[in-house]
Parts: sequence; C-alpha cells; structure tokens
Amino acid sequence: MSEAEDFLKVARAAREAATALAPLPRAPKDAALLAVADALEAATGEIVAANADDVERAREGGTSEAMIDRLRLDAGRVAKIAQAVRHVAGLPDPVGEVVRGSTLPNGLELRQVRVPLGVIGIVYEGRPNVTVDAAALCLKSGNAVLLRGSSSAYSSNTVLVRIMQEALAGTDVPADAVQLVPGRSRESVKHLMRARGLVDVLIPRGGASLINSIVEESTVPVIETGVGNCHVYVDADADIDTAITILVNAKAQRPSVCNAAETFLVHAGIADAFVPRALAALKDAGVTVHGDERTRAYSPDVVPVTEDDYRAEFLSLDIAAAVVDSLDEAVSHIRRYGSAHTDAIVTRSQQAARRFVATVDSAAVAVNASTRFTDGGEFGFGAEIGISTQKLHARGPMGLPELTSTKWIYTGDGHIRV
Repeated sequence: MSEAEDFLKVARAAREAATALAPLPRAPKDAALLAVADALEAATGEIVAANADDVERAREGGTSEAMIDRLRLDAGRVAKIAQAVRHVAGLPDPVGEVVRGSTLPNGLELRQVRVPLGVIGIVYEGRPNVTVDAAALCLKSGNAVLLRGSSSAYSSNTVLVRIMQEALAGTDVPADAVQLVPGRSRESVKHLMRARGLVDVLIPRGGASLINSIVEESTVPVIETGVGNCHVYVDADADIDTAITILVNAKAQRPSVCNAAETFLVHAGIADAFVPRALAALKDAGVTVHGDERTRAYSPDVVPVTEDDYRAEFLSLDIAAAVVDSLDEAVSHIRRYGSAHTDAIVTRSQQAARRFVATVDSAAVAVNASTRFTDGGEFGFGAEIGISTQKLHARGPMGLPELTSTKWIYTGDGHIRV
C-alpha cells in the first residue's frame, strides 16, 4: 500500500470517528481522557525508551542541544504530560453551549450552539508533548485529530499515539479519533494539506517557513498560528523603571517562544533617559541589541540593525531596536514589520494607551505589561492549541471554544414561511 493510500485509510477512519464522537456528552469524553492519562503514566518506560532513539538520531544529525532539550522526554516530563491531560478533562466542555438565542416574532425558537469542527489536522515541529496536548484538546472539544509531528520525534509520536489509541479502545470514544499521519516525508504533509473533504481545518505550529508553506499550498482551510515578531514600545510618558522591567522580561524570560519581544521602540523624548539604562539591563541579561543609528549612539555594544532584523523572529537572546519620533511612527513600524501576534506599550498616558490599542492591529495588545502573557494558560483558558495571528474564526490564544464552530437550530410548531 502506498503512502497516499495509507493516509486515505487513516483520514477516512478519523472522519468516521468524528461522526461518532461529535454527539457524545462530557462524561464519556472526560473518562476517556483520564484513561489516556493513566495509560501514559503506566507506559512511561516505553515512552522514554522510544524517545531515547529520537534523541540519539538528533545528536547524530548535529541537532543543537537546545532543540534536543525540546525533544527529550523523561519520567518527570511524561508525568507532566499526563497531568496536562487530566487538566483538560477538568475544563468545561464547549460543545452544546448556546452562543445566542431568541424567540422570533413568529414564535420560532432560535439558538446558535457550539459544535465540533470535525477532523482537525495538526502539523508541528519538535516537542512530542504536543502530540498528547493536541489530541486531548481535540477529543475534549469533540473533534478527531490527524497528527503530523516532525520526523525527529517519529519514534516518540508513534508510541504516544498507539498508547492513546489503546486507552481509548476501552472507552466510549472511538480509538480512531486519534491518528498519526503515516510517513516521514514532505509528501505525507502534502497528503494532509490536500485532504479537503476529509479534513475540516489544518493548524500548523512551528516556524515561519512551515506556516507559510502550508498557508500557500493547502487546499484545506488553515488557521495560522505561532509566528511572533512582538514589539515593546516605550512611550514618552513611560515610567522608566517599569519599562525596563517589562522589556527585559518580554525578551529574556524565555526568548525561544512566540510571545517573546523581538523589537523595542523608544520615543525620542525619553530616549536619553531610557536607552542607556535599557541597554545595560539587556546586556546583563545576555541580550545582543541590533539598533538603528540613534540607538547605537548610546553604546558601542549595539550592532547595526538590518531590515531583516526588524522582520526577524529571533527566538534567541537578540532584539532589534529603534528610536522613533512619535507614537504614530511606532505604530507604523509595528504595522510594517510585525506579525500581528502581540505588541505592548509602556506609558502613563491614558490617551497614548487608547490610541495605541486602537491603531495596532494585532491579536493581542498589552498596556504596561509584558508580551509574555499572551498564552492560553495565562489568560485562564486552561490550555491552548496555539495562538492564531489571523482574523477569521479565531484570533489570539485558542482554547477549547476556538476548536468549535456553530450550528443554528430553530424549532417551530408547524411553522411555514409565507
């Protein structure tokens, strides 16, 4: 059987499973997730052994230690994955929630209710914990899932999916609701991208090149997630101590994630007081600043910035910088170079804050707070499938409600239209 035929087999199985899963109430879905969590913990040794094969291949292939750390699983990490599944089981079920409703003048009862999307395809890089996290979120929201992780985690993902399927087999949730896309080649991703009619939506999680290629080539609807060229703008009326604290946290607290700051902009009216202190604080945090001429004038440690730097998602201890003459110039810079993920203003001026919020067109806008808060857990959603940077269907951190669509239901008593 060819790879294409293998894919069609699992995609069709997922479609049938989605039909059976959609009407299930909360209790059997929660019971299934708890069974998955128990099974993962019971198979910790097997999971860690499979992961060791992935880690060994990654080392032989020259993968960096930072990426290997994202790939690695140990007993403690498996326990955290299982606990995350239990946490999802405890979240409210969005399916069946009435979004709005009314009784029309003619007596028809009208309701708009949440329903599962159906079959969700997820393409992601690196971390095998995403395999379980994504499956748990999809099952809880009544969706079947087709998982296409990176080839670097193939052994780990294969074992994780098998364990989840075996656990589901003893529950009311169809085991075929969780599927691993067959194959390791790029062609296997293309099969998923072209499965319109079998797959309802595709969610890529990873770097800009992965997301762009899927958006450009997929015939299945795509929700763009993850790429974060986030900005911190320090206004003329900012408190300097607050601004430095926010900037260093936004850049250095965890630089390899999508909500880390990649550029800071400073109003010229506060630059003399702010920039030297900010550069010193960033240097102490190990951050290299790529600045324009006005920023470089404050320190020889600042390296010349390029156009590519302003567009970059560094995901490292690097940050671009510029001095601007107005809030509007800062907003123009963000609109030109940003990725519409998260952008922040630090200011004591309510007028400046209101204008920034109104004119920055991003999924999340922060006022006097770090960009690092754009996260499903931090927002109180409990979990997220990703952070959407587009405008249709979902925007910002995507929790369980964002993994649903809606259905209109109207009930009459022999009503006919005249």
